[in-house]
Amino acid sequence: MRHPSRRPRTRRPSVATRPVVLALLIPALALLVLLAGTPSTAESVQRPTAANAAAAPHAGAAAPNAAAPSLRLGPGALHETRTSKTVAPGVTHLTITRGHASPDDHWTVTAGLATGEPEITALERRLRELGHTPRREAVAGPDPRGPPGRPMATAVRVGAFATADKANRLRAELVRAGLGARVHHTSEDGHHTTGPWHLDVLVLEPAAATRLSVELGQGHVEGVETVSSVARRTGALAAVNGGFYVTPNARREPGPWLAGTPGDPAGLTVVGGDLLSESVRHRPALVLPGPSGDGDGPAVRRLATRLSVTTSSGSTHTVTGLNRLPGLVPSCGGTWATGRGHAAHHDYTCGSPDDLVVITPAYGPQAPTGDGRQALLDDNGRVTALQDRLGGPVPPGGSVVQAKGAAATWLATHARPGDRLRLRDQVTDPDTRQQLRLTPGLGIVDGGPLLLRDGRTALDPVRDGWSPEAVDGHDRRTFYNEWYLRRNPRTAAGITASGHLVLMTADGRHPGHSAGLTIPEAAAVMRSLGAVDALNLDGGGSTTLVTHGRVRNTPSDPAGERPVATTLLLPPAAE
Repeated sequence: MRHPSRRPRTRRPSVATRPVVLALLIPALALLVLLAGTPSTAESVQRPTAANAAAAPHAGAAAPNAAAPSLRLGPGALHETRTSKTVAPGVTHLTITRGHASPDDHWTVTAGLATGEPEITALERRLRELGHTPRREAVAGPDPRGPPGRPMATAVRVGAFATADKANRLRAELVRAGLGARVHHTSEDGHHTTGPWHLDVLVLEPAAATRLSVELGQGHVEGVETVSSVARRTGALAAVNGGFYVTPNARREPGPWLAGTPGDPAGLTVVGGDLLSESVRHRPALVLPGPSGDGDGPAVRRLATRLSVTTSSGSTHTVTGLNRLPGLVPSCGGTWATGRGHAAHHDYTCGSPDDLVVITPAYGPQAPTGDGRQALLDDNGRVTALQDRLGGPVPPGGSVVQAKGAAATWLATHARPGDRLRLRDQVTDPDTRQQLRLTPGLGIVDGGPLLLRDGRTALDPVRDGWSPEAVDGHDRRTFYNEWYLRRNPRTAAGITASGHLVLMTADGRHPGHSAGLTIPEAAAVMRSLGAVDALNLDGGGSTTLVTHGRVRNTPSDPAGERPVATTLLLPPAAE
């Protein structure tokens, strides 16, 4: 299957060349101060920041008598230390530690979240029946659906423990009694804490940023690989985990999880100019134009895909997916066939009974198996075979069109051996209605939620798929609180007004080492690092930063590094 020729678009001005108002210059100047004033390898600067907090009214301002503005995390007087190391010309690795463990933080058990007095009192009554004394604590943010200031939920909790073991024993008791209890450390709640925090940051000058690329785990969609393994395999000088994806051992049915092919990117993904995965509605993505980007630098943009296939007879059908298991749409929002008005629901898989998916060689050697109808295409897009069962080898240089439901009926009616099927793929910016050209070397990874736009906080959790509203009867309040409002390991990417690319990882789930970040805190941190546009990438156990073959942060999974689907790579400089 060959892609039709793509029409050139009117280019959106790159971040580096847009007219920038004075307010947007402040974060850029802060970054320049940070880069110029931060000490070199093995040196550090320590910042008690009470005076700095008073002198710096917002995150982008440079603090007096300091190499760079302090992070806006916890009280202003917290101790902060930064070290800096040159990874390569134009690439700096910053390590930032801030704060300390608070004696007020402890382990506790959250018996459940409740909204409204009847629901809260019913949960409290159940806990008292079990012999426990409950307490109420508001979650760390309002309901994003409004009205403004309305609490999202109340956490009903039991116990305060110095160790996780005691909390886990209590949780087990409550679970046996039928309660969906969870163990939490209060430093991660999203409320006041002194930390501590540990962050690693890669800052790439504009010329170095154009060399950044996207690599698939094991070199194809159906597969995952640790960031350090990808870095060793490719010889990368630096690497950071990329976008969301379907994890191994995933289910194969719709529901409140990511289901389908392990390694399938759960959103828009482009590698080397090839579109490999459809978008999740209009979620933001990190665009890496590569060396052939005609002067455009990296950018954070909302993007959407429009896909269709046309037969020799002129019949056209919407392509609802690329390189995924037909019938399952990770994070929803990617196809009209879900029947949900294109709404995104992060970490939720929607069913798609009428699905038409194109499988390319990038998927892997074997196409997904299952019920349905498929057409095998050669490298010219000619139908070489029609089959009543999904699966089998992907033709070298060709593709497989797999269909279920009404789409399978269309394929059986309109595709015949010898016919040519032409795929039309478009990546467009819904805000500008401009089409993004899929040039050689272009890389894109899906992310979300959007953190910053033009120097301002741009959080819209409902639009980006993090609404606490129930889906198919599944309560999403706990998901929203755990994922969005509570502190977790995070990976984020941002662009400064001067075109620098900032890649940040924040450790989390390690009380006493690093508390992690809430999504609002991630936005504030990226702004303090000089970014004007920024988005969140995959985090949690996926958060990993590697330089010169070594993992520099502390991944949160007990087993260490988590294999991921996509990695952002800085290759060695050309000889």
